[in-house]
Amino acid sequence: MTESKSEYKSILKNEIQDLVDNKRSVGYKYETGALSLRRLDDYFVKIGLDTKELTKDICDSWCSKRSYETVKNQNSRISCLRVLCLYLNEIGIRSYIPTNGLQKHGPKYDSHIYSKDELIRFFNAVDQSQSVPSECPFRHLVMPLFFRILYTSGLRVSELRLVKIKDFNLEAGFLKVVSGKNNKDRLVPVYPSLVEKCIELKREIHSFSSDDEYFFMKFPGEPMSLGNVYKNFRRYLEKANISHTGKGPRVHDFRHTYCVNLLKKWIDEGKDLLVYLPYMKTMLGHESFNETAYYLKLTAELFPTIRIKLEKAYPDIIEEVE
Repeated sequence: MTESKSEYKSILKNEIQDLVDNKRSVGYKYETGALSLRRLDDYFVKIGLDTKELTKDICDSWCSKRSYETVKNQNSRISCLRVLCLYLNEIGIRSYIPTNGLQKHGPKYDSHIYSKDELIRFFNAVDQSQSVPSECPFRHLVMPLFFRILYTSGLRVSELRLVKIKDFNLEAGFLKVVSGKNNKDRLVPVYPSLVEKCIELKREIHSFSSDDEYFFMKFPGEPMSLGNVYKNFRRYLEKANISHTGKGPRVHDFRHTYCVNLLKKWIDEGKDLLVYLPYMKTMLGHESFNETAYYLKLTAELFPTIRIKLEKAYPDIIEEVE
């Protein structure tokens, strides 16, 4: 959904909107960037910015580390401000440009692989979803199916939340990801029992919808936002008594869990991974084999008995993955 000018409120609202429009005009989806700029716009309103100029003091205040955030999140905020300041200078508005990379990246996040018990508890919590007519009228219908497809398909969150009715082939049991990461389209199978749930959901909320409507809509013409998905995810974690450390678990960890469990299944069944890994690479929308092979190494680390099998059969793959 395209941002409207009314979503930006500060004295720089038009310039921010123009920046977003420029990014999208050359092919970027720029959804995360637009959301980050909205937070920056809120900051300008909060401090009472009344002139079209970003001074060093203003920038330094925004760039300072919050007590609750990770280094990665701080760097993300700095990067967003830097992009805006560079753009403002290009169009003649004097702005201080923060140094790129003020902080070193923190330690790499370790993927959280959900246990079977955690998955059961999580989906029990999701199934208790209740709708709020004024805010999320379809939540009790959408969320249980959305998170189940997310886990059983390995899709990225935005790939699934932006799927439209026309992207589903419910007779054949697959959906089409249009312009996913790396701007590639791909077909992804939907677990058979969930195909039936998709048919039921379509019947429930899309009786009068066009094929261009978002399948997991929040309101007609409006998909669930990343913020909407994340807030519900955190609520389900709490209800399921799954602790959140500030770093994770994350929604994206369902993708990691799917890959690890699928690889474990193939290994237990004696499948030739040199044949099956290219299939996984295509289904996940990976650009390189190394991205897919990462899950092979992760699976080996989590299951010591499997590691022995893998090191004997595929020693080069395990060694080469960074």
